[in-house]
Amino acid sequence: MKLLSKKSSVLYTFTMSALVAGCTAQGGEIDNSKTETALPVTQLITKDTTLHLDYVSDIQAVRHVEVRARINGYIDKIFVDEGQEVKAGQVLFKLNSKEREAELAKAKANLNNAVAEAMAAEVEVGRVRLLVEKNVISASELELAKARQKAAKARVEEARSAHDHAENLLAYTSIRAPFAGVVDRIPLKVGSIVSEGALLTSLSDLQSVYAYFEVSEKEYLSYIRARQKGDDANNNAVQLILADGSTYPHEGKIETMEGVFAPNTGSIAFRATFPNPSKILKHHATGKVRLFNEVDSALLVPQKATFEIQDKNFVYIVGEDNKVQTRSFEPKARFSHFYIVESGLEPGEQVVYEGAQTLREGTLITPELIPMDSLLAATPR
Repeated sequence: MKLLSKKSSVLYTFTMSALVAGCTAQGGEIDNSKTETALPVTQLITKDTTLHLDYVSDIQAVRHVEVRARINGYIDKIFVDEGQEVKAGQVLFKLNSKEREAELAKAKANLNNAVAEAMAAEVEVGRVRLLVEKNVISASELELAKARQKAAKARVEEARSAHDHAENLLAYTSIRAPFAGVVDRIPLKVGSIVSEGALLTSLSDLQSVYAYFEVSEKEYLSYIRARQKGDDANNNAVQLILADGSTYPHEGKIETMEGVFAPNTGSIAFRATFPNPSKILKHHATGKVRLFNEVDSALLVPQKATFEIQDKNFVYIVGEDNKVQTRSFEPKARFSHFYIVESGLEPGEQVVYEGAQTLREGTLITPELIPMDSLLAATPR
């Protein structure tokens, strides 16, 4: 009897479940559109906006050269240290010079000897000329004397050239800074043997620096059009964001751009110049160049109010009956935590600011208006 009671209970439960399911199927889906949900909304407005775009940049010294040995030898002295600021013409390294001094002395002696021979040849020409005029010797002797004088003068030029070369080689034993700058790494030490062309160090002029960065063809065209409108001053001014996220205190200026687009990336390189009085910027440092673009009457929509479906951007528009409808839009650019709208939305329309993930088409809400100005004021730029 107890077993029969249990079977009856199970059968009753199953039957009631089936009846409920059947009623639900006949009655259709429950309509939630009449259930009001309080949600924050904001009204779209237009506002003059300054956009900024950041580009990864390679920072380079305005002048950066490798300092190399011009002759063979060994390092006799090093007068500077790594990171030291030097003046133009200051001696950085000294190579052994005794051999070069001996070569110069020999060249000087040869030059003096050649000069003496040329003077003697000149005197000889004068003496022979007198004898020819007195018909003591033939005129051909004078021609021979002149030829010997010419050869002597040629030897003087040859000796002078050898002397100058030896003088230059001796001067090359003193390696000087070609301009004022900061000494980089010194890989060799005193006593190191160097050959012609050996790298001794490099020198960077850091009074100002170049920042190279690449922009897309679309951004390039936008920049060019702004310049053509006569907005060069504002369009050329740029900021530099350092590696730690801080803003470099000195403003830079776009000075030039390359003449061709990179075929593999479709981008073109720009060059901005920044003053560097404190020498904080170093050769091959990294940072981001920040460009500014003025957008008049930009239509703004908070990113928080948007959602994406299959790479398209949507918002929920609040209708006059407080029912929401999905609307797609095309963003033009990002501005802080907002989109600047290219198309799809109009000023004055209200969008659901928060809670879009809980909504569906036609949901009835109780809108709680948050002014767009307050959202803008609370947003970090």
